[in-house]
Amino acid sequence: MAFLNPRALRWKIAALTAAACCAVAAVIGVLVHQAMAERGERTGNDRIAARMAAAEREYTRTGTAPLDVEVLTPGQLAEPLARALAAKDKNGLYATWYDRKPPNWYWLWAAMPVAGDRVLVARTDMSAEVRGLQLLDRSIVKAVLAALLVVVPLAALATEPMNRRLRRGSRTARAIAAGDLDARIGPGGRARDEITEMSAAMDEMAAALQLKLEGERRFTADVAHELRTPLMGLSTAAGLLPEGDEAAGLVRDRARALNGLVEDLLEISRLDAGGEQARTDAVPLGELVADVVRRTQAQAQAQTQTQMPTQTPTVVTVGAAHVVETDPRRVERIVVNLVTNAHRHGAAPVEVTVTGARVVVRDHGPGFPTALLDEGPQRFRTGSAERGRGHGLGLTIALGQAGVLGARLTFANAPDGGAVATLDLAPGPG
Repeated sequence: MAFLNPRALRWKIAALTAAACCAVAAVIGVLVHQAMAERGERTGNDRIAARMAAAEREYTRTGTAPLDVEVLTPGQLAEPLARALAAKDKNGLYATWYDRKPPNWYWLWAAMPVAGDRVLVARTDMSAEVRGLQLLDRSIVKAVLAALLVVVPLAALATEPMNRRLRRGSRTARAIAAGDLDARIGPGGRARDEITEMSAAMDEMAAALQLKLEGERRFTADVAHELRTPLMGLSTAAGLLPEGDEAAGLVRDRARALNGLVEDLLEISRLDAGGEQARTDAVPLGELVADVVRRTQAQAQAQTQTQMPTQTPTVVTVGAAHVVETDPRRVERIVVNLVTNAHRHGAAPVEVTVTGARVVVRDHGPGFPTALLDEGPQRFRTGSAERGRGHGLGLTIALGQAGVLGARLTFANAPDGGAVATLDLAPGPG
């Protein structure tokens, strides 16, 4: 589920909010802990000061100390307390030592020199202050955890409107990429933030792109239609030229090529318009592809008006081919273009393999150029010069027809050389 995706923006914002809360709590906790620790030490110092003052008065008056105060010689003092006594200021009345180690957990010691080379030693238990400080720390941690249990879900829920707008923008972008040029994000409600600005900019971009593409499509269709009439006259006139004349044969060949270019342009304009629909039927894919390749080879031979084909026959291998629900006319158009492209720009042998619902066309030439693999087929661009000349329309038409069929057409280069085009009529998810 998208809501539980840990990489979603809502959880990143919630994590940032939690981190900010923890940072604030840590700073406040440290300050409070320090203040309470200093307060506890002052309380202990006050107790020990009062006890030492009373002990000094008692010792001065009677020569004895209260029961809770010891009278020792300097040599009997613990080493840390002796060092504190030796380092105390001359104006200081007594020295203190806070013992935090066992066996005297959290005891505050005080030592005061008196007449007769004696030292009054008293101690006070600081464990109550320490336990209070520990309890305060635990209370702060519990309060922070309780606050996080409330703040994190609220932060995730508070970002839901923003996430919804972002998801709407993503869906719109995918729809535009899929060919729905009328898709728009639209206004984002009353919000006037960066997402609204981005949505408006994307809608403006989509509108400009739509106008540009529609203008290009109309131009292509108009040019093709305008060329159709004079081409018909040119083809008719070429047919009246005498047979066997080399110049006449060249004119007829160029007329056929020009007529094929116009038909390709018209087909591309129809595909760009997005109005094409497949008429599906149950088709034995292996038989269909084998027949299409055979007729393509025969047509190429007939155009040369010779008994020998102009190109090495295409090798067709039919494996466990399926009967698929598809439009046979469009499949034929795709296969013809792929095979023609392989012969025109690749090198023999050209191999067509049919397995399941997949058709693979491979040649043994220089392979597809890097630009085609990265960006896909581009009309009027054939890529590298070593793949021969052409208008770059064949693969573009094949890709468009595959889109109408809902199939997947991919292009790659074989590891041992050669271009590989794969038509999958039953693409899986993704």
